[in-house]
Amino acid sequence: MSEAKSSESASRDGARRKHWAVRAAFWLLGLGAAAGLAGLLILGMVLALASPNLPDISGLTDYRPKLPLRVLSAEGVLLAEFGEERRNYLPIREIPKVMQEAVLAIEDARFYQHGGVDYLGVIRAGLANVGEARSQGASTITMQVARNFYLSTEKTLTRKVYEILLALKIENALSKEQILEIYMNQIFLGHRAYGFAAASEVYFGKPLKQVTVAEAAMLAGLPKAPSAYNPINNPRRATVRQRYIIDRMLENGYITAEQHASAKAQVLRYRQLSEAPSNAQYVAEAARQLIHGQYGDETYTRGLNVYLTLRADEQTVAYKALRRGIMDFERRQVYRGPEAYVDLPAEQKDLDARIAEALSDHPDNDDLQAAVVLEADPKKVTAALLNGETITIVGEGLKPATSGLSEKGNPKTRIRRGAVIRVIKAVVKGKDEWTVTQLPEVEGAFVAMDPRNGKLRAMVGGFDFNKNKFNHVTQAWRQPGSSFKPFIYSAALEKGFTPSTVVNDAPLFFDATTTGSQPWEPKNYDGTFDGPLPLRRALAKSKNMVSIRVLQSIGVDYAQQWITRFGFDADKHPAYLTMALGAGSVTPMQMTQGYAVFANGGHLVTPQLISKLTDNKGKLLYQAPEPVVNEGNRVIDERNAFMMTSLLQEVTRSGTAAKAQATLKRPDIYGKTGTTNDSMDAWFAGYQEEVVAVVWIGYDQPRKLGDRETGGGLSLPVWIEYMGFALRNTAVSEPSAPEGIVNLNGEWYFDEFTGHTGVKALTPAEDSKLPQPATEAEKKSILDLFKR
Repeated sequence: MSEAKSSESASRDGARRKHWAVRAAFWLLGLGAAAGLAGLLILGMVLALASPNLPDISGLTDYRPKLPLRVLSAEGVLLAEFGEERRNYLPIREIPKVMQEAVLAIEDARFYQHGGVDYLGVIRAGLANVGEARSQGASTITMQVARNFYLSTEKTLTRKVYEILLALKIENALSKEQILEIYMNQIFLGHRAYGFAAASEVYFGKPLKQVTVAEAAMLAGLPKAPSAYNPINNPRRATVRQRYIIDRMLENGYITAEQHASAKAQVLRYRQLSEAPSNAQYVAEAARQLIHGQYGDETYTRGLNVYLTLRADEQTVAYKALRRGIMDFERRQVYRGPEAYVDLPAEQKDLDARIAEALSDHPDNDDLQAAVVLEADPKKVTAALLNGETITIVGEGLKPATSGLSEKGNPKTRIRRGAVIRVIKAVVKGKDEWTVTQLPEVEGAFVAMDPRNGKLRAMVGGFDFNKNKFNHVTQAWRQPGSSFKPFIYSAALEKGFTPSTVVNDAPLFFDATTTGSQPWEPKNYDGTFDGPLPLRRALAKSKNMVSIRVLQSIGVDYAQQWITRFGFDADKHPAYLTMALGAGSVTPMQMTQGYAVFANGGHLVTPQLISKLTDNKGKLLYQAPEPVVNEGNRVIDERNAFMMTSLLQEVTRSGTAAKAQATLKRPDIYGKTGTTNDSMDAWFAGYQEEVVAVVWIGYDQPRKLGDRETGGGLSLPVWIEYMGFALRNTAVSEPSAPEGIVNLNGEWYFDEFTGHTGVKALTPAEDSKLPQPATEAEKKSILDLFKR
């Protein structure tokens, strides 16, 4: 037994000697490799400055990175970027210390000790690579800068030598701070983000100066492989690397033990790509076009910052209000069916992949999410979202798709297993519930402006910029309907009409000889006639017959010229009586400019979008002149503007827009609804003395919105939602009567029209000169061209 033990001991000793012999051989090889590499580096140091084959590094000494055009709100909130590379260049002094230290901890802890090549790191890497199965690099930050700017990514000895030589040359030309500054602004970090400032915005939705230790460590892990360590695409792998970097920061003395523990415990919230600003795409595109017209293709590379006049919070409210108004309309439409059908596997393990594949062709549209139906019957729908969540829709949430759930419904529009549908969270009976919906076909526009100076406060050009880039605010020429009547009434005030002038709301008929085309028998929207009415009441109730009689009295040619004072084009409004009902063509921006004349006391102001322009270092390149409202841009008398404001106040108090004052609980609200022939366009235009806003809803290819759809029902709620926010901190303020205005028995008059002058009423004799109602035979051939 003693001999056996002795033999076993000898065997162990032999194995141990063999193990150490192998280890020693590896170490000697490692030292030899490291020594050889060190020799190569010494040779590189000698040749670095003299080598004629090294590229010129003036691109670094005069570093001018490609910087995108950044569009910002008045208070500096980033709304959009235009350019191939997302980058927000920050000088090294503005990059927070925690971010610098996180990068140094993982990329080059001896950055401030070496001269471009870390010889100790090279020897360490050489030993590690010989003795271990995994590879360990030794590239310093300076070497990475050299590689990223001038060399390919191929792993060859020749490229490594050039990388070393260039690093030495760079260190000789630039300070350590300059090198680190270039690195931290140039490095690619995924999702088109170049530099850590851009990455902070992309991944966390915050400026770099606000990052925590944990967030800085996560960002510092990206340079190694942005796709592999991307916290949005690969959160597990990214977290492993982030925690390792936090450990390295502690080891290098960059953070305390308490900070280390806190960083390890912090749960990070990442900014999903869907959170990228979408509410300002139309206004950002408008700004881009203006800047590109001045700077050409340099617009996207020289780091221009364009500041707009609008505030981000008001823009967001306007965007959501318009979308909500359009979706409310969509819920009243016939269900058009699922967007697609996909075959779903029976095996649960294959289901998720198939759903993700199917939904990739149907991206979410902001709050309108795509879902694949798993089960469906008339009382319940179960569906899966792209994020893997399974939702159940019941009760009120199924009503918009009733026809699609009916067993007797059209098979082509049937909701069944595998159907790709749209869902949205909506308030149903006071609770947020999922409801079935569909992508809308109808479009809309919203624009708000400060009437005192023309500065735009919000602009939404349509429902979805990615689907339809046509900006309806500035490009859509539509009939304004009754929202145009105030401009006709304004003209009438100059001809002696007053708010108390009585005009007969009675039927009218125009034969083909009178119209020059086809017979016309206009009607009021409700089909009734109220007889003689004062102008104030007639406008509040939007009586078409009264507007026509007023226009007939003052003359169409006079009215056509009068409306040009408000910025409208005469040729877009032919001199016919149909102009009284808004049969011409306007854009929402024109309507905003026109109503602003009433709001500011009679001045035509030019809409202004851009406030200022700076370069990437903050140098002012352009400052918009402060708009001035003076007699030079006065287009109507102050008295006229005051009188129209009084008339439009009646509309929001007791007329077709009475919901405005009832909801907002303030009297200083003025405006007019508008619904065109066959309800093809729905408008509301209105103002308070500090903000004028216009809403339009309609189809791009004009068609009926529905017999019951009006400007008051469709567009007014959008306007109210925005104004409620815009005026939340604004005190009630009603205009004072200007000189030359008197109040008699509760009604306002121009002082020259208080006696025997002025139009008291259209007399029966005057009324008899107008066309009379059609006979029953004539009515059969009349096309009802215009309504309210």
